[in-house]
Amino acid sequence: MKFYRATAATMADANIVITGVPDESRSHALRKGTDTAPDTLRAASGESEFFVRDGKTIPTVPMRGTLEGKRMFDAGNIKREQVYEHTLGIIKAGKIPVAIGGDHSLTTDVLAAASKTLGKKLSLLYFDAHPDFVSSARNYYGSVMTDSQDHIDFGKSMTIGTRAAEPEEIENARKAGLQIVTPIDIVELGVHRVAEMILSKTAGSKTYISIDLDCVDPASAPGVSVPSPGGLTTADLLFLLTKVMAAGNVAGFDIVELSPDYDLNNMTAYLAARILTECIASLKI
Repeated sequence: MKFYRATAATMADANIVITGVPDESRSHALRKGTDTAPDTLRAASGESEFFVRDGKTIPTVPMRGTLEGKRMFDAGNIKREQVYEHTLGIIKAGKIPVAIGGDHSLTTDVLAAASKTLGKKLSLLYFDAHPDFVSSARNYYGSVMTDSQDHIDFGKSMTIGTRAAEPEEIENARKAGLQIVTPIDIVELGVHRVAEMILSKTAGSKTYISIDLDCVDPASAPGVSVPSPGGLTTADLLFLLTKVMAAGNVAGFDIVELSPDYDLNNMTAYLAARILTECIASLKI
């Protein structure tokens, strides 16, 4: 099974490489099933992004940007322990990596590979209900920030949609200088102002974008590992993502924590497919 819009036959022909990581070995969530997410997202893309009429398949058009010139190769699924070397290879070849989880810990290895290849720390935009800045435990989906601290320029990074943080995570973020934007902040400031803040924060830096689907309110995205009420709207999320992608300097991105067993009528999977398409369409190559 391949991502519906992946048109490149080989990685050499592509400028964007999509890879699934069907692994949740570093998740502590009670709700399991993210190891089935990559193929579920691929299936959702193949069900929701085209119409069939008079025997013809007619793809839908992204809201922003264009898919013209975006040559996507679906590299299939890899094991968790292959993420680092696989990502190194993609970036060294001049391609943009897109990882589909699986649990959020995969971001740790992608950041390490990107930072090593580019020779610098990265700006990180972390769309998540949780800041994942636990330091009392390590090497799991809740310690991504701690485990990746050698690869993140915290002064040029933000978490967005955060609303379910542990006290130590707030303290760790404060010490690191990591800005946290909650959904209430977005309501208060307005999504346009938040977009300006993001673009100002990441200006001049290589930026990695990590999208945990639990950043969205569970009313719109119930199929996630750790749902938390009071999240982002899907339109606000897509607006922010497309603005950042269009600004350039994106080193890669991931979409994680889809839990298909807890989804409702595939609505979270369809959202994930839409996020993937809109991000690629707006991505400045």
